[in-house]
Amino acid sequence: MSKILYVQTSGLDTPERLYAPFILATTARAMDIEADIYFVIKGVTVVKKGEAENIKLGDFPSLKEVMDQAVAAGVKLHVCEQSCQLFGMPRGNFTPEAKIVGAATLNDLALEADAILNF
Repeated sequence: MSKILYVQTSGLDTPERLYAPFILATTARAMDIEADIYFVIKGVTVVKKGEAENIKLGDFPSLKEVMDQAVAAGVKLHVCEQSCQLFGMPRGNFTPEAKIVGAATLNDLALEADAILNF
């Protein structure tokens, strides 16, 4: 099975960049492609509890709704532990579907992926 890795570096300060990884990853799952999103640097703010509900652009559903669709489709969410430490964000402060992982996980995911996209 093919695999795509989406790396989310953009945070809440650039809401227009937050939808694409979830929409593309959900589309990948519909195409029977494995999809992972790795949140690093400011990207970790996207999966902080309660934040995605506050993002809504134009006629799109809220970011939380798009995120929920991605998770329901089988998209895996990974949060960089070191980025959490950088921003002083405690471990239990994230949406339950997002798994806190170390830096080595990003390297492993990148080596396993057939394609990598950065947002």
